Amino acid sequence: MAFRWRSFAFAMLIGLLSFADGARAAAPQVPVLWDAKERLPKPDLSTLPRLRFLTTTDFPPFNFLDGAGKLSGFHIDLARAICAELGIVEKCQIQALPWAELEGALRKGEGEAIIAGIAATPESRATYAFSRSYLQFPARFIMPKSKALTEPVFDKLHGKRVGVISGSAHERMLREYFNTVQVVPFDGPEDLYADLKAGKVDAAFGDGMRLAFWLGGSDAAGCCRFAGGPYLAPEYLGSGMAIATKADNPALAAAIDYALQEISMKGTFAEFYLRYFPVSFF
Repeated sequence: MAFRWRSFAFAMLIGLLSFADGARAAAPQVPVLWDAKERLPKPDLSTLPRLRFLTTTDFPPFNFLDGAGKLSGFHIDLARAICAELGIVEKCQIQALPWAELEGALRKGEGEAIIAGIAATPESRATYAFSRSYLQFPARFIMPKSKALTEPVFDKLHGKRVGVISGSAHERMLREYFNTVQVVPFDGPEDLYADLKAGKVDAAFGDGMRLAFWLGGSDAAGCCRFAGGPYLAPEYLGSGMAIATKADNPALAAAIDYALQEISMKGTFAEFYLRYFPVSFF
C-alpha cells in the first residue's frame, strides 16, 4: 500500500485530464504552473536599456525559420509577450545564434536572456540565474483507443506489456513507479509505435510531448490516445523549461517571472500552447 501511494504522489497534475468520455478526451488541456493566489511584484524596468533574447533556429516548434525565412515559434511569441507585459516593447530584441554560441554571447553582453531550452540544473545554476519554469514535460501512457485506461491506472496496468525506450529516464521511472507491468524495452520509437499499433504491446510510456506529436501525425492514423496521467517527476524528467539570465542578474529573472505569470493568468500562454501543441501532452 505504501508503494501505491508513492506511485501516485509524483502525479502532480493528475485530474487535468479525464478520459471518461469522448468529449472530455477531445478537449485539449493547457498546463497552469502558476498559483493564482500568489501575486508577484511588477518590476520597474524604466532604466533597462535593452532586453535582447538569444535563441536558436533549429528547435521546432519552439524556435525555427518559417517558409519565408522568418524567425518563428513558441519561444518567439513568448519572448514578445514578455516584453509587452513588462512595457518595454520598444527595447525588446530577439537574436538567433547557433546553440554552442549562446552562453558566450550572454557572457559577453550580446544579449540579456536565453530562451532556448537550457535546463535548470545544479550545474547550470552556477552559470545562469533562471526564471521559474514555464513549461514542463510529463511522462504519459498511450494505448489503442478501444483499450485506453482511465485513472487510477496502477492496478489496471498489472501484468500489461508496456513499451518504453531502452535506457531512458522514462524506463527507469516506469520500473520504479509501475513495477507491476511487463516492461518491454525498445531501441527506437519507430519499432515501439509499430508494435503498439500491431497489438504486440498494450501501451507505450514516454515523453508526453513526443507522444503527442506522434498521435497527431499520419503514422498513428488515429489509432491511439493518451491513457492516465500526466505524470511529473522532476527527479527523472527535470524541472522543465526556464529562461536564463546572467547569474549576477537575478532581478531580471524575477522580472521575467512577473511577466510569465501575467501571460498565464490572462490566457496568452494558453493561446500559444494550443497554437503549437494542438494535441496537448497534459
